Amino acid sequence: MILEYKGIPIYYTDEGKGSAVVLLHGFLENSTIWKSLAPQISKNNRVICIDLLGHGKTGCLGYIHSMELMAEVVEAVLKHLRIRKSILVGHSMGGYVALAFAEKRPDNVKGLCLMNSTSRADSPEKKINRERGIQAVKQNHKTFIRIAIKNLFTKENQDIFSKEIEALIEECLKTPLQGIVAALEGMKIREDREVLLHFSPYKKMMILGKNDPALNHKDLIAQIQNTKVKLVEFEDGHMSFIENKAELSQEIMHFIENI
Repeated sequence: MILEYKGIPIYYTDEGKGSAVVLLHGFLENSTIWKSLAPQISKNNRVICIDLLGHGKTGCLGYIHSMELMAEVVEAVLKHLRIRKSILVGHSMGGYVALAFAEKRPDNVKGLCLMNSTSRADSPEKKINRERGIQAVKQNHKTFIRIAIKNLFTKENQDIFSKEIEALIEECLKTPLQGIVAALEGMKIREDREVLLHFSPYKKMMILGKNDPALNHKDLIAQIQNTKVKLVEFEDGHMSFIENKAELSQEIMHFIENI
């Protein structure tokens, strides 16, 4: 379905009945990453998948897509659907967007799941890497996508899931140049929202890969020390929806059921 927002199309899907669960994809991805998880959750819940700004079938709003601006789009979809409270599940960049939404609209959040994501802002080193990424994208965005996606899997899983990775890359190649750069710019300037993991009243869960090439394992563990955040750890990389598909589904469904 398409919602017109500020003159651009926002694409989303809306399936099932029950508690609202909002699934937010990561950088370069789109709502198709949820194709195996969404049907399972929608048996007992209402599942909304949204293509974030500049990704999938959703248009671009300028040249910097801040996490707050992306959260605004999520808010617009939920308002359009008359959904007041929802459980947010965000993969990677989707987690940053979920945090931005939760900070602005705490009363509209029933639960929050960060999947291969972090509550902290970019380190100075990471910001430099984002800048390098922007330059690489401008030179050849298709090559950037192919390398970036493959490198999010562990070396072993790059062979095991070669077909799935190729299919994912084909989907990610649909992301326009403007959307890629705008997201990199937005992630680079995002705020630290670790405080939400400590002081927000709703249930929270963090799913991480011990061998995630994109995130520091110790850093993620430190974020949830002395909190009530449920921790789920897999042995693999950044792409749990492929690398740990069955276990991930169980953990997310169990999390939703207990809210």
